[in-house]
Amino acid sequence: MTHAPEILLSHHLKTLKLPTFLREYEKVARQCASEGLDHVQFLTRLVELELIDRERRMIERRIKAAKFPATKSLDSFDFKAIPRLNKLQVLELARCEWIDRRENVIALGPSGTGKTHVALGLGLAACQKGMSVGFTTAAALVNELIEARDERRLLRVQKQMANVKLLGTVRNFVPWRIAYAIGKRSWNIMANWLFTVSGVQTPRDFSLTV
Repeated sequence: MTHAPEILLSHHLKTLKLPTFLREYEKVARQCASEGLDHVQFLTRLVELELIDRERRMIERRIKAAKFPATKSLDSFDFKAIPRLNKLQVLELARCEWIDRRENVIALGPSGTGKTHVALGLGLAACQKGMSVGFTTAAALVNELIEARDERRLLRVQKQMANVKLLGTVRNFVPWRIAYAIGKRSWNIMANWLFTVSGVQTPRDFSLTV
């Protein structure tokens, strides 16, 4: 028995970049045959599997591109340990509507109160909702902008950052003039003290007291 049709199908699916089709079509075909399903239902199942797997891969790529120091979700955050933190507000922020409105999130509080965890959780939520995210320290961001300015490549860095929907920074302060140079993007700024972000806050910002 010749395997030419299978080889040709495999080649076409690879060309079309449908890895889940290629991996699952034989198993799904057997399942549909045993259940008496027609070719339309067979294709529907395959398409659904491909879409689910593609979305998973896209989320994984966005998480990798974000360069999170660790992957943490809000599901693992112990809200009971920080009773002053408004859980409902945090969960509302996890819907990421504030990002589309170009608003900012600022978390204030002493060290060890979970600010970075909240930032990582919000960043992960944004990745899961199809948004591009960048995560860095404020010091590294400022240094990068200063070096770009001095080397006359600030415009290039601005364009790169313009592709990021949400930029998260942790600790230290961001001078307003330097921060403003990247444009009016959504920022997720985590600081230990109010003065460290006082130059970035706008009247429409959300303010979390942690």
